[in-house]
Amino acid sequence: METETQIDSPDSAVENIERPVIIANEMVPAPLQSPYNFFTEQELEKILSNLDTLRDHVYPPVGSDQERAAANHNFPSVCLIGLGRCGSNIALEVATLVYRARSFYLSEFKNQEKQRLENHSKPLRWIRRNFHLNNSDSLKPIFLIEPIVMLGDLDKDIAGRIRYSSQTEDGKFLENYTKMKIMDLSEVHAGGAGNAPILGQYLAKIILNKDTEKFSNKDWKFIHSYLIDSCGIKANQSRLYFYIFSAGGGTGSGMASEFGLAQQYAYMRKTFEVRPNELLDDDRHRSFVFEPIFTSGICILPNISNQQVSVSEALHINAGRSLCKYLSEEWDFSYNYDDEAEGEGEKSVMQRIRPWNAMMLISNDIMRYAEETDDTQAEDIDVNSMEKYANQYISQQIFNILTAQAVTTDYDENYFRRAGIDIGETIRLDANDLFMSLAGPVAVAYAESVVPQQKEALFGDKHNGIDIDDLFYRSIELPHFNKDTQAIEGVSLLPIESGRYREALAQYKSGNYDAKALNELHFFKNCSSIVSIVSLPKDFKLSYVALNRLKSHLNALFPNTTLKRYALVIGTSANLSLTTLVAKSPCLSDDFITLIASYIKRCFAKDQYRYDASLDNALLELIKAEEFDEAAVDALVNPFESPAKILDTNWFAIKPMYEKKYRELIRDDSKFQSINDIRLSSENIKKTIRYLREIYRHRISRTKILSLSD
Repeated sequence: METETQIDSPDSAVENIERPVIIANEMVPAPLQSPYNFFTEQELEKILSNLDTLRDHVYPPVGSDQERAAANHNFPSVCLIGLGRCGSNIALEVATLVYRARSFYLSEFKNQEKQRLENHSKPLRWIRRNFHLNNSDSLKPIFLIEPIVMLGDLDKDIAGRIRYSSQTEDGKFLENYTKMKIMDLSEVHAGGAGNAPILGQYLAKIILNKDTEKFSNKDWKFIHSYLIDSCGIKANQSRLYFYIFSAGGGTGSGMASEFGLAQQYAYMRKTFEVRPNELLDDDRHRSFVFEPIFTSGICILPNISNQQVSVSEALHINAGRSLCKYLSEEWDFSYNYDDEAEGEGEKSVMQRIRPWNAMMLISNDIMRYAEETDDTQAEDIDVNSMEKYANQYISQQIFNILTAQAVTTDYDENYFRRAGIDIGETIRLDANDLFMSLAGPVAVAYAESVVPQQKEALFGDKHNGIDIDDLFYRSIELPHFNKDTQAIEGVSLLPIESGRYREALAQYKSGNYDAKALNELHFFKNCSSIVSIVSLPKDFKLSYVALNRLKSHLNALFPNTTLKRYALVIGTSANLSLTTLVAKSPCLSDDFITLIASYIKRCFAKDQYRYDASLDNALLELIKAEEFDEAAVDALVNPFESPAKILDTNWFAIKPMYEKKYRELIRDDSKFQSINDIRLSSENIKKTIRYLREIYRHRISRTKILSLSD
């Protein structure tokens, strides 16, 4: 163990002392061989220092030194990472929503304060002190739902785009919302990824493999320590991370999975770290206590159903690549247990990580239904409108998930028992519960209702104006506007083609919500787990009859779920809302399979299979067949993907340009990685099909009563 004299650290401002510099290799065994070259900071003091610097940026030091010392701010529990133009726009929209909500409630609070000042001076002084609402020498007010928002793009003008965005017409937004940070990555590449995700992925590798100290942008090392080096440790209190990106683009879809992999790599390494006992009593190392995190991609799928809307084929191919890459990684992580059986568990896990615990799917295509009217057909709606409504839908869902941090203190155990829900099933959306409940592809079903004036619905779902049947039905319907609440409702990814789904929904509703009309669809039948979030206004309660009715709908429509989780969120919404997260089975939806097939045909298929339906039919048969025939896959596809199929230029001229950039920016030959190494292979295709086969065959057995008395 080395020692050095600390002279620049803030902790040594009073006196210079010799302190041990702890590096990771002294704490843990030598790292295992890994196919990843991600840079991770080894010196623990630097990680803590970087976190402190970022924390000071997030919570600017306003007020006296004593107040700042007493505040000891934690990082927000949720972080949004918007990558690419689409992802950064959506993350910005959520940040704007949070900022406006905070400003509104702060203004309302101050108005109420003035009205009650005369009669409640002592309580108001207590509130003002505890919520930091003093005047010029106070800390900024802190509210429950304020995520850290990271925006990243390879566009060198991302800061200007954000600053002059129409969503930030308030000139004080960037100044006041200090929890939003822009990742300026232009020194690595300033021209975007050219709608080629493999280039976006390769550029992300350069960014994430390079030593953070060698970036000219000094803020990057602080962001890197927050996102990568410290994820899952006690010193970094963020536990939920959402990566927002467009699957059809180049920058977002290429970078998002790479950033997710870097974070998961750093996180999984901590899983196998064992610190010596003598270090556990060190205050600094208490900051490195390991805690669970949950990460999710939020993937925007392109429009594919409407042939009259002109959408580049490259968007379909890029989206298919993103889905194929994720499913193959998810298969390796969640279902490929061969190496563990051979006693190679630790080594195996570190070599086959996945970028996120789950990937939420939002289709741009179905958002066109939200603007349909009697006079406007879906095909008449322009692509920009679809994107706008998709952004609104996503912002709603993110905001709802963020609010699901509240506890159910207004309910007692008898309430849940009478509703047929065990109190143990009732959750907040903390990281560990999500980690255990959601994995793989996830779709969202959402609806909300205006609550009646009465405080509590005492006699069931329809007697006081709350129709639980209708609320549930609207959540799984095609996307549409709720004229009462101005929200977009419906399911984020259609289970089947829209016309057939409309007919099935009509049959479901006309049959008094008989689930037989829907629960044979793979989207519902093959779902392995759901998380259902009910959000209620403050001082309003659903009756146990209504809540039990909701549970009955979920049980009937999702007959093969092994796990159902429920969250009740109170006081964060003016309306009653229902959000249901549907896990794994969305990969069997028509759109999902179509995008994967589009990618395989364009970038993998042998010439004789590229233009007819033979590969499409073969893919469906490979999923349905009792035995998986790997030789059939080899007969259809080439060993590696061909990026040249979508670039419409000379791939062999582009490849050395980007590899030269890698060598110039990372001057370590042992870390060099060819762009050929990140091409997907036929093995990725096989793993994707294996995953689809696994979900296609999912079912559960019913519990039977056994008795020794028979």
